[in-house]
Amino acid sequence: MRIGIAIGGCACLLAGTLAAHSATGISRAVYVERIAVAPDGTRARTVEPADELRSGDKVILLVETRDSRTGRPLTLSSQVPAPLAFQQSSSEEVEVSVDGGRNWGRLERLRVPDGDSMRRASPEDVTHLRWRFRGGRPVRLTYSAIVR
Repeated sequence: MRIGIAIGGCACLLAGTLAAHSATGISRAVYVERIAVAPDGTRARTVEPADELRSGDKVILLVETRDSRTGRPLTLSSQVPAPLAFQQSSSEEVEVSVDGGRNWGRLERLRVPDGDSMRRASPEDVTHLRWRFRGGRPVRLTYSAIVR
């Protein structure tokens, strides 16, 4: 099934969901990973700017920030857009939330309600991402997600 999510809509989602405290500049981009199968059966992976997304597409979201506050801590947070299911981050230092940004931690330590009990959170449960790092240098962060 084809979902007509234009990249402009996804970019708007990202624009409203990124927050960096005292950052001087944030840029973002969305790419889609495509796997093409040649007539001989070989597979080729390409990553290209996302013009249109379909259900099941793997997307790569790139966030870059430049901060002029040399050496001072910087926190960058991002809501995972609702049409996407988070998969993984390029940084092992990422903290995640599975409850709309109220509580944060490493994914393997978080739990979510499952009926009358709790279960370990999975990547698809992630609603927000947060990275902390020293300012004063450019930072490039990526995370991957699947279009629901």
